[in-house]
Amino acid sequence: MNITVYGIDIAKQVFHVIGLNQAGKVVVKRKLKRSQLLSFFANRIPCRLSMESCASSHYWGRELTKLGYEVKLLPGQHVKPFVRTNKNDYNDALAIAEASARPGMYPVSIKTIEQQDIQALHRMRQASVADRTALCNQVRGLLGEYGIIVNQGVCALRKAIPSILEDAENGLTALFREMLAQKQRQLQQLDEHVDYYSGKIEQQAREDEITQRLQTIPGFGPIVASTYRSVIGDGSAFNRGRDVSASLGLVPRQHSSGGKDVLLGISKRGDKYLRSLLVHGARAVIRQAHRKDDALSRWVMRLVERRGKNKATVALANKLARIGWVVTTRGVDYQPRQLETAAV
Repeated sequence: MNITVYGIDIAKQVFHVIGLNQAGKVVVKRKLKRSQLLSFFANRIPCRLSMESCASSHYWGRELTKLGYEVKLLPGQHVKPFVRTNKNDYNDALAIAEASARPGMYPVSIKTIEQQDIQALHRMRQASVADRTALCNQVRGLLGEYGIIVNQGVCALRKAIPSILEDAENGLTALFREMLAQKQRQLQQLDEHVDYYSGKIEQQAREDEITQRLQTIPGFGPIVASTYRSVIGDGSAFNRGRDVSASLGLVPRQHSSGGKDVLLGISKRGDKYLRSLLVHGARAVIRQAHRKDDALSRWVMRLVERRGKNKATVALANKLARIGWVVTTRGVDYQPRQLETAAV
């Protein structure tokens, strides 16, 4: 049949497969159960195989790569324009196969097991922090209904609850005091969860060589470096540092026409969590930049004076993402003048 590319529309239990020959004609059209997928491809000649980058795609990418296939994971927004006529699972698989053949279609790199472990750590920590924030906001709101105002922040609430429970003259009923004590225990449990995940992230950061080197960059602590490592990997999926910052949405959007270039705000594509961490790291660097005299600090202070602190923060986050790629791919620690030039 001379199949040159397969397109797979993956799901939890049912998979739809389309196989195209060199002329782009459909020669295979199959619906497979989850248990049949690997055995189906194990008995065929390996070629290019494409899927959308979505839930479980990295797992299937690793397993199919072991069978000798050249697996490409495509961003969903790049596949959608290739869906013709009505949308169904076979047409989705056909669109994936056709999109993979287009030049300039940059695939998503397949995550290793180690990268997914780190990503899971961060997702669990992020969820625990969000739960803790929601709990604190709820308790502060409920206390406000009783005329008790607590300052914002987890630390402020953590310190205020014991004194509120001990104060017999604040008008709280016995029932509400009991419920507030339960919320206090829940807050303590969430603190333990956050500390556990943070400790695991710091332990991983100490054991991984690339993550240690990333922490030599200004604004890169254990959490930022670990997240960068889980998303970017060894950096081999990118040709240069600018490609990394573009994949993270730290470059301007374009709306150009008629030969006139119009640049807008940043695109905000890619991993939102890593982008936000890089921005927070850049803010930390800017807060200390006026006390330092290195090239990076002088550059960012000039930018703050010329463009304002917010734009300078995003520009610095862009630069830090590029420097991180150089540190990752070259196997060196951060060296201000050399790496800032190489990251351009």
